[in-house]
Amino acid sequence: MAARHGRSGTGTAASGCVSDPTIEPVQSPLADLMAQLGGPDDTVLVTDPDILASYRHDRALDPDAGTPLAVARPTKTEEVQAVLRWASAHRVPVVPRGAGSGLSGGATAVDGGIVLSTERMREITVDPVTRTAVVQPGLLNAEVKKAVAEYGLWYPPDPSSFEICSIGGNVATNAGGLCCVKYGVTTDYVLGLQVVLADGTVVRLGGPRLKDVAGLSLTKLFVGSEGTLGVVTEVTLRLLPPQRTSATVVATFDSVEAAAGSVVEITGKIRPSMLEFMDAVSINAVEDKLRMGLDRNAAAMMVAASDDRGAAGAEDAEFMARVFTEAGATECFSTSDPVEGEAFVAARRYAIPAVEAKGSLLLEDVGVPLPKLAELVAGVAKIAAEADLTISVIAHAGDGNTHPLIVYNPADAAMTARAEKAFGDIMDLAIALGGTITGEHGVGRLKKPWLAGQLGPEAMELNRRIKAALDPDGILNPGAVI
Repeated sequence: MAARHGRSGTGTAASGCVSDPTIEPVQSPLADLMAQLGGPDDTVLVTDPDILASYRHDRALDPDAGTPLAVARPTKTEEVQAVLRWASAHRVPVVPRGAGSGLSGGATAVDGGIVLSTERMREITVDPVTRTAVVQPGLLNAEVKKAVAEYGLWYPPDPSSFEICSIGGNVATNAGGLCCVKYGVTTDYVLGLQVVLADGTVVRLGGPRLKDVAGLSLTKLFVGSEGTLGVVTEVTLRLLPPQRTSATVVATFDSVEAAAGSVVEITGKIRPSMLEFMDAVSINAVEDKLRMGLDRNAAAMMVAASDDRGAAGAEDAEFMARVFTEAGATECFSTSDPVEGEAFVAARRYAIPAVEAKGSLLLEDVGVPLPKLAELVAGVAKIAAEADLTISVIAHAGDGNTHPLIVYNPADAAMTARAEKAFGDIMDLAIALGGTITGEHGVGRLKKPWLAGQLGPEAMELNRRIKAALDPDGILNPGAVI
């Protein structure tokens, strides 16, 4: 997946990523750090050029990615401490990294810096009495779900990439997913954190308590901070009883605006467990791969579900089917069969990789207030027409979070320029509609130029002051977000 645009404003990693202009990425000897981490033959600190190359960027494939001095792969908090103490002493940039599945360039390496990967931090302890789990950041979202399911529990946040994304990355970007319309996003399930600050100080924030208002809400501050304030080495997660079987409703439309317009009617009356949107491009891309009989002539498809208990779930499904029909659905299908329902959910999850098979992508993650959803979708279609590009729109429609997927050929300079302009135009459109430049993927480096336009100068300055207080030398993930 390619994700680059001409308005990134980051320049090369060496020239523009370190926030303090006095900091120079230095080629400091690593012997003392290697000794602290187990010696030159240990796998905790890696300097092999071929391995370094595989850690230069995440799935955003930032073309400005630098080459790190080393990759640190700790297994415990003390090793993270050692890396950050060394980096702080030598003023070497550190880029925290999870599974590398990010789509906004949040894990782009810096020339002469350290990539600190949490992939080997994989311990989990589940407490079924308090319904909590203490998790190291390297476990994948799917692995956490599986581990807690053995205790009859459920971890709700479910990004489409849940099989390949890590809990640490989810915390870093405050990831959401398909069920967040009802169950919320990552921050709603983070009760506590262990964080290593830029100077190596370890702090514990929060804990296994459902209600705790002692002091400032520092736990929430670190969730979504994208590794710019500290490195998370342990997460205390709130768990729920297992999700009940859903009643699923699937509807197709010959009008994108009609499909988007149905969302407000539904969310104004009930709280579905899922309310997802796919456009014609994504429908056909998925059908090309999965051959599951999706309507290739449809302009849009909605996948909705209710997991309310007993008759309430059936009533919700009936209500959503009625809304879709009244909004102009050409076909509406309901099922309480979990296998049948999951097939349509799987189709929605597969939408991004299916569209990606059509060409390189610039992937957006913009959200708007629900009444503006139809206007955003229509605006993206206009941008696509003006740019002479294919832009597919999929969405967590129930919370207004959309993923416009700009398809382009990076070998075509003219098309690339149009794609980069369209990327910015969609950002500007979302902000103009009172929306956000990112709902769940993070700002990273690719969206940084638009952050001030959304937040305003006062909030941006407050962000910078917090960053300076916790990372005065600007060594943590320089060039990202702030």
